[in-house]
Order: sequence, then structure tokens, then C-alpha cells
Amino acid sequence: MKSRAHINLFLALSQKSETRGSSPTVKEGSSVFSSESEPSFTVGLLPRALLPTFEVKRLFIAVTLLLVLTSVSPGKPKWRVLFDGKSTAEWRGFRRDSFPAKCWQLEKGSIKTVGGCDKSDQVDIVTREKFRNFELELEWRVAPGANSGIVYLISEDQDQTWKTGPEMQVLDDDKHPDGKKPSTSAGSLFDLIAPGNKTLRPVGEYNKARVVINNGHVEHWLNGSKILEYDLGSAALKELIAKSKFKGFPRFALNSEGLIALQYHGDEVWFRKIRIRSW
Repeated sequence: MKSRAHINLFLALSQKSETRGSSPTVKEGSSVFSSESEPSFTVGLLPRALLPTFEVKRLFIAVTLLLVLTSVSPGKPKWRVLFDGKSTAEWRGFRRDSFPAKCWQLEKGSIKTVGGCDKSDQVDIVTREKFRNFELELEWRVAPGANSGIVYLISEDQDQTWKTGPEMQVLDDDKHPDGKKPSTSAGSLFDLIAPGNKTLRPVGEYNKARVVINNGHVEHWLNGSKILEYDLGSAALKELIAKSKFKGFPRFALNSEGLIALQYHGDEVWFRKIRIRSW
């Protein structure tokens, strides 16, 4: 969407000229260009007695140049940091108000899961705000054999994040059993769509993930490459769901807006540089 700053020029052309017979004279007092629906500002002119006389063509050229110079073309929405390496203020436990600090801890600029932690805090963490159309970016790495996920469009009317929200898989493909099946490997739309054109960093190194949702169209990106895309509510997606473990969860993938989660799976996984821009 584009917006434009409009200029209200208080101009009028008189029927008589004080210096050239019938040549038009610029007068103040009437608006030539205006907009009621968008923000505007006014360029004031000299008092009438001091206004120069213009030919019509020169006047319109000047007005056109002013409109071009003052046009505003906004860029993409600004990024919002969800995790800066220091604070977990943007996150809480799933279906709770507090942050599960016994199982999620800060470590060298990352937020990581703690294996074997107190069972009372073994929950996914979710954003405190819901999102509809957005671009999410983060980096993740896993311990050998580890498993996690990025779950989105979640509601809290079910007892697990993945019962309502689709998941981008986070995984050690080589040592975890899910890595043997393309549709459950790293980057997949878990158990539904296998990634293509995928480059996965070695275990211990960070991978850069992106999830983009725009009016129901979803894209998964991994390390700079788009690895899959699909449309929420499409016949193709419904057919895949009907053949998957999600067929028994009637609220799965139905939300057009929801929370974003990082999944606790009992394994050690690190996340960092988490940011989002929404519209």
C-alpha cells in the first residue's frame, strides 16, 4: 500500500493581468489540489501584491514538480525484536502467564531448552502477542539428535501448540529418526510437506529460518532458500491433513491469526536473533 503527501496550494488564476493584458495572475485564497482522505500540508504563498505572474504551463510544471518531490513511498514494515539475547519479556509459557525459566534459559545471546529439567516447566514458549500477516526470522541450532519446532497461528483452546498451529520442523536430520522421512525432516511443514532445495548446516552451527504468511499464503525459508509454500484452507492442504496424524484434531491449521511458539521437546536446542515484522 502506498500513501502520498498532498500539497494544498492556495492558488487561483485571475481573469485579468496587472502587467500583460489578459495573462493569468496567481492569487491566493482557493485550493487547487486537496485530499479529504489522506494527510496533507499547505504551502503558503506570498501576499497577492507580491505574487509574480506566471504562464499557465509554467504553473502546472511547478506544481507537478512539487508533487513528485513530496511524494512519500513507505518501505516494508519495521522489524520488531522478539528476542535480543538478553530479555525473555516477549515470551511466556503456553497456557500460562509466566515464563518457564526452569526449562528455558539464556546462554551467550541465545535462548535454549534445558534437557531433563523440572517437569512443571516442560512447556513450549509462545509470544505474548498474536500475529496474522508477518515475516518471522530467527536462527537455530541443535545438539546431536535433537528435535524442536517453530509453531505458528496457535490458539490456546487445545492442550498442545501443535494441535492448532502448523509447524516448521527444527531437527538434526542425520541422527533423529524424523530426519529419514522428508516430510518430517528439518524445515518441513511437519508431517505434511517435505522441503525442497534445502541446505542444512552441520549440527552445532546455526541455521537461519524464515516463515512468511501473507493472506493465508505460507512460505518456509531455510538458509536463504525458499524450501516450501502452501495455502491455508486450500483443498490440497486439507487432503494432506486428512492423511496425517492431524486428522484427529479439528482445530488444526484453521486459525488466520495466532501465537508463535518455540517447541520444548526435551532436547537441547538454541534460538537467537528472533525478530518479526507484521502488517
